[in-house]
Amino acid sequence: MTPPEAAGRPADAGLHTETAGPHTETAGPHPGMPTYLGMPSFPVAAKTAVADSQLRRNLAHATHTIRAKRAVAVGELADWQELRAAAKAIKDHTLAHLDTYLLRLEQNVTRAGGHVHWAQDAGEANAIVAGLVRAAGADRVVKVKSMATQETGLNEALAADGIGALETDLAELIVQLGHDLPSHILVPAIHRNRAEIREIFRREMPGAPADLTDEPRMLAAAARAHLRQAFLSARVGVSGANFAIAETGSLVVVESEGNGRMCVTLPQTLISVVGIEKILPTWRDLEVFLALLPRSSTAERMNPYTSIWTGVTPGDGPADFHLVLLDNGRTTALADQTGRQALRCIRCSACLNVCPVYERAGGHAYGSPYPGPIGAIISPQLRGVSSPVDASLPFASTLCGACYEVCPVAINIPEALVYLRGKVVDAKRERHFSPERTVFHASGLVLRSARLLSAAQRAAAVGGRLVARSGRIRRLPPPLSGWTDTRDAPAPPPESFRAWWARTRGSQPRGSQPRGSQPRGSQPRGSRPRGNRR
Repeated sequence: MTPPEAAGRPADAGLHTETAGPHTETAGPHPGMPTYLGMPSFPVAAKTAVADSQLRRNLAHATHTIRAKRAVAVGELADWQELRAAAKAIKDHTLAHLDTYLLRLEQNVTRAGGHVHWAQDAGEANAIVAGLVRAAGADRVVKVKSMATQETGLNEALAADGIGALETDLAELIVQLGHDLPSHILVPAIHRNRAEIREIFRREMPGAPADLTDEPRMLAAAARAHLRQAFLSARVGVSGANFAIAETGSLVVVESEGNGRMCVTLPQTLISVVGIEKILPTWRDLEVFLALLPRSSTAERMNPYTSIWTGVTPGDGPADFHLVLLDNGRTTALADQTGRQALRCIRCSACLNVCPVYERAGGHAYGSPYPGPIGAIISPQLRGVSSPVDASLPFASTLCGACYEVCPVAINIPEALVYLRGKVVDAKRERHFSPERTVFHASGLVLRSARLLSAAQRAAAVGGRLVARSGRIRRLPPPLSGWTDTRDAPAPPPESFRAWWARTRGSQPRGSQPRGSQPRGSQPRGSRPRGNRR
């Protein structure tokens, strides 16, 4: 199934690409969310990804296809911009009164027979879920794809507690069986090709047909047979939610495969982990988002499956329902007037599909469950900018603005990126020692002194002659290699302007001109062109 914070996708969405991306592992819980173990900063990780020409072709084909279909679907609605503005207004109003609507949601979920739990961070959310699974007498759960549980690292936390978690979304199942990580919000297995998926199924999936081919229909059938028994025997289901309606205490999940419907109806116990920003005040507000989300994500007029439940109903669906409301840095982002707009995100992934950086680097390079432009502003706000990975994410953008143009809730991602870049710079100022600050301090001393500047220019001219080739410097030692790794540097001129002036004109008496020169604007007699006589 799709991320409950994203829209549904076709059942074979993870089966059409041609090559695999980098394989990494998941680290333990981060104070904000998990990072990928050993993942370097974005520039380093992206350099490896960009060198994979086949991956770039696959990403370009997939993202171009998705965004072309989206443009057609969006173009069918004459009032798209009005819907977009309405969604922005609804989200802004909700965030401004978030405390009121959260309490209303809790009240109505409880009235409908559900139980509400509040989790301050990832660790607390994972502990709550693990405790509820144990209380239900289960040691295995079936999961609806959820960005919130990826954010908390729930699967890894459950495994550490002896509880197995089976992903039931086809693409997420591929990622899980391959011991891999998602690289796209909407199409998690975009980096895997069909042959690799076939080999993963043969190797990791119990009961996989011996004659399994790499045809998408056959792969989907094998996954369906594998999951069917798990659905029927599961005692606990775990989901997220695309939306939570405060007015009634209802939760909404949209998807394309139908596995989500089974996860939220067949088990005796249902646990939903939902970010506190997913709340909508009323049913009427939901209408706007059900028009925006499927068109922005999968280019569908509506999702094939829209599951909505309110608490528990005797004899129909789970007998025990628990809602875990997750903060995990969201209230900190909410207090930030510029950064809070990221909480409007409905996880449609439209910004990923138009981003030139994501198209070339892929999702793993972002070192976060949230890739692409939206990840570049969400992850630093939830995790802070103290780590090299998070400090690099606001710079993983050309600031072209394409993401802002397609965002269905009008998040000004370029504005947020520039703002977060400022926070990264401010964080560097707090360090006792900063190489960058030291370099600029030394530069200031040189630029304030004519004698030091002249000496530096002479040294640069000598050094340029030693390292330059054809007027360009193509390689420098660290730390200057940070520049020449991705671009050439111009060679310093053989002499500065001051030196040239002193050599050519500095010894001339005031008002005199060097031999052979003419005053500005003058021409030799007889050289002026003759115009037509009148």
